[in-house]
Amino acid sequence: MYDALCLLSFGGPNGPDDVMPFLRNVTAGRNVPDERLAVVAKQYEQFGGRSPINDQNHALIDALRSEFDSVGIDLPIYFGNRNWEPYLPDTVAQMSDDGVRNALVLATSAFSSYSGCRQYREDLAKASEAVGPDAPALYKLRLYYNHPGFVDAVVARIEEVHRPGARLVFTAHSIPLSMAQWCDYQTQLDEVAGLVADRVGAEWDIAFQSRSGPLQVPWLEPDVNDHLRALVEQGVSEVTVMPLGFMSDHMEVQFDLDIQAAETAARIGIDMRRASTVGTHAAFVTGLRQLVEEKLSDGPVLCVGTAGPCPDPCPEGHCLAPPGFVPVGRPS
Repeated sequence: MYDALCLLSFGGPNGPDDVMPFLRNVTAGRNVPDERLAVVAKQYEQFGGRSPINDQNHALIDALRSEFDSVGIDLPIYFGNRNWEPYLPDTVAQMSDDGVRNALVLATSAFSSYSGCRQYREDLAKASEAVGPDAPALYKLRLYYNHPGFVDAVVARIEEVHRPGARLVFTAHSIPLSMAQWCDYQTQLDEVAGLVADRVGAEWDIAFQSRSGPLQVPWLEPDVNDHLRALVEQGVSEVTVMPLGFMSDHMEVQFDLDIQAAETAARIGIDMRRASTVGTHAAFVTGLRQLVEEKLSDGPVLCVGTAGPCPDPCPEGHCLAPPGFVPVGRPS
């Protein structure tokens, strides 16, 4: 029934000339002046004007291709983005030209939220409409935050850097409280963090990063920098930071944690080690292949914890945007 897989992601600039046009795409509809975007653009100067997310997504595609080949899954893999080249509508048009009729879609977001789930479904609908009646049917794979492949990879990444006795701090992208009430984002983060921490054998907390928007709008807290300062007041001197809510070490991870949070930790005397995201860890890639096999051959629906697998497809009343919300994301 399914004849292709499309990796769907946020997108990021490929070079210095792309940065401002990319930021305008991300903030479209918000009337954000270029002077404010220029402040964010300076972050990219530390990365040569190129987002790390691009190479990381291509590496994931290569890893999936090898994983598929190893078990005989004969699906071409396409790549489309929300905010930069290759744009999703162009990718869907290419799939149509190639004769693809029914494509599975893997979004690079494991958790429930408007920006991380429903907005990608809206992106798929808009891309299909743009291509027209010859567009392939697009089926987004279920959320995989509690798939054993994801959880095993998170544990393995932590164990690469963790020291016995260090406090384990999981981070995720902050979202407005008005958005959080429409989804299970916090509940899912708490569940997985608890499962992982039990396996690692560490005390743990969840902190948030990468918030944007007006300061008067409440977002999920605590901010990771504030949380590090609170921990040192409690006598904590060693911390392992695990960016649980992110799939790859893109701009938000490298800038917000490796630069800003690392500077905070050094200033207050905390020995902070940052675990890698799941990226292309073998357990994660195997888990993604198993998600595809669920759809190809009615394979087992795998999950850990007590919540059970995420509904497939997502319920219509779930992950809604709060009233008056204009979709926007922090650059990756």
